[in-house]
Amino acid sequence: MSLSGNLFRTSVGRKFLMAVTGFILIGFVTGHLVGNLQVFGHPDQINGYAHFLHSLGGALWAVRLVLLAAVVIHVWAAVTLTLDSRKARGAEGYGVRRWIRASLASRYMRLSGLVVLAFIAYHLAHFTLGTVQTDNYKAQLAPYAMAADFHLLGFPVVEKGEAVADVYSMVFLGFANPWVSLFYLVAISLLTVHLLHGFESMFQTIGWKSATWAGWLRRVAVVFCLAYLAGNVAIPGLILSGAAKPAAGTTAAERLAAPASSDPR
Repeated sequence: MSLSGNLFRTSVGRKFLMAVTGFILIGFVTGHLVGNLQVFGHPDQINGYAHFLHSLGGALWAVRLVLLAAVVIHVWAAVTLTLDSRKARGAEGYGVRRWIRASLASRYMRLSGLVVLAFIAYHLAHFTLGTVQTDNYKAQLAPYAMAADFHLLGFPVVEKGEAVADVYSMVFLGFANPWVSLFYLVAISLLTVHLLHGFESMFQTIGWKSATWAGWLRRVAVVFCLAYLAGNVAIPGLILSGAAKPAAGTTAAERLAAPASSDPR
């Protein structure tokens, strides 16, 4: 059997595919968080960053296709492994269900995975395709003039005065909606639970988890997941609570101030 056949047809191969695609996706969600946290800086930061990414053209689409393939393979491997597990147990299943030394994250890995998959679909529809909350999506289509040159790794990538999409306002307006923020917080919490177990499982599958440093790996996984959760909770939490306010003169500031300004009192 070929290498590709072993990867896709055997349970060991599919677990390896889950580990590799999981590593790719962990790298993406980490980078995605770092990029999103720029919303707390000057509007030039996240708007310039987003403009740079979109200016990559074909390279950006290549990355998107790799990520899409990683998601598809990850989900497919998880589903087929689950079906194989159920088939091995037989139609009647276990007489008594017990979890021995199983963490909460591992017990509900599949359930959290399904919710995360739904969240990804909604997140793309919300912030990428604009098929939900279309008014907020349209906010980014209003040109934003860069107040200064935007540099990335010391190199100027967007010039001062250049008109770019106003991603800054789109994010603020999106998370100003309590229902959107609530769904985001629930989904991110489940994604963190998913990552907590997946982080350790990934290293175990590729043979990098041993009894000598399993405890340290667990601590690293917990710290990473808590930092990831805190960063993601901060974005909708601070925006929805009003602790973080949009910069004056931006589309977000004007729209969020409109109800107050129209109050007859």
